[in-house]
Amino acid sequence: MAFAYRGGVLCAEQVSLEDIAQRFGTPCYVYSRAAMERAYREYADELVGRSSLVCYSVKANSNLAVLSVMARLGAGFDIVSGGELARVIAAGGDPAKVVFSGVGKTEDEIRRALLAGVLSINVESEQELARVDSIAGSLGKRAPVALRVNPDVDAKTHPYISTGLKQNKFGIAYADAERLYRQAALLPNIRITGVGFHIGSLMTDSAPLVAATQRIVALVERLEQAGIVLAHIDLGGGMGIRYKDETPVPIAAFVRGALDALEWRKEKILLAPGRSIVGNAGVLLTKVEYVKPGESKNFVVVDAAMNDLIRPALYDAWHEVRQVREMESGAAAGVYDIVGPVCESADFLARERKLSVRPGSLLAVMSAGAYSMVMSSNYNTRPRAAEVMASGASASLIRERETVNQLFATERLLP
Repeated sequence: MAFAYRGGVLCAEQVSLEDIAQRFGTPCYVYSRAAMERAYREYADELVGRSSLVCYSVKANSNLAVLSVMARLGAGFDIVSGGELARVIAAGGDPAKVVFSGVGKTEDEIRRALLAGVLSINVESEQELARVDSIAGSLGKRAPVALRVNPDVDAKTHPYISTGLKQNKFGIAYADAERLYRQAALLPNIRITGVGFHIGSLMTDSAPLVAATQRIVALVERLEQAGIVLAHIDLGGGMGIRYKDETPVPIAAFVRGALDALEWRKEKILLAPGRSIVGNAGVLLTKVEYVKPGESKNFVVVDAAMNDLIRPALYDAWHEVRQVREMESGAAAGVYDIVGPVCESADFLARERKLSVRPGSLLAVMSAGAYSMVMSSNYNTRPRAAEVMASGASASLIRERETVNQLFATERLLP
């Protein structure tokens, strides 16, 4: 296991979280390299024998060290901004394995992607298609393009992370896709490479992915009849993880279900997992500052806050919280809300948890490897936390803790 107790102390692989807190301070994010590699290989192993590419979804966790681990495994990358492209290149990723998704690509981002030589630009609107054609022409290039098609399939997940329905901003309507492909085929600076879709995050059942794949296959068959041949089919990501009591089907079931729906098709298969690779490979390590009993609620005030982990405040998301030391001497046992120092009533990491803690105790907020650091902020002028990677018996600092001076270094006083 990536995080397990050894001698009564919670460890990341073989490294005590107490030692990590002493060396690097709190709050900090701690990741397990082995857990990330293991999750990636689950996808890669299921695709053996099929032309395929696992494109890690950079938005889940974009630390350069994490991207470097993925690149060394042979991963491609799914990006949604020019900044993410720059990160991938800085980490040693191959631009020729990059798929550029996202609804609002700027002219500069498209230009940089074409100059870098990305595998595909996932076009999400008719206007974007025209923009890509124009920019490619100005560069003397033919842009590799796939349309991100909205299959109108309900992923049955939180509405904020559902992306495949008619009312969502993402992708091209399924009913418009064939017409737009025909239009793209006539554009002088466009090279059609594939088709893609992504129906949402935190899927625990493979059925929506299978249904979406079947709809896309029907579209691909119609395109073939029109003389438009595709090189790849991008199935997106969105596979869920266990946060509390969810029972997501194994990664193998997601992949096999989609492959069964593809049947005999020979196009290269792309997958874009993110959370399912890094989510349970990370924790947010935090220290108890105060134990605050109240008339109707008891609170544990920690040094991490909603600016470090916004998912509970944003989605009412549940994260397991573990004591780093199983038995804490001099601790006050009770049921507590775990809150931070940010000046908002929504600043909580967990509610009504049974703990035995005292000031100075360490807590690990589990399943914080995805959508934690990448969504963090400097609200209340709080420096963002450090990031640490555990690998076997060693732990390395992979992002320094910000300083307050860094937060206003680019600001200027009025004369």
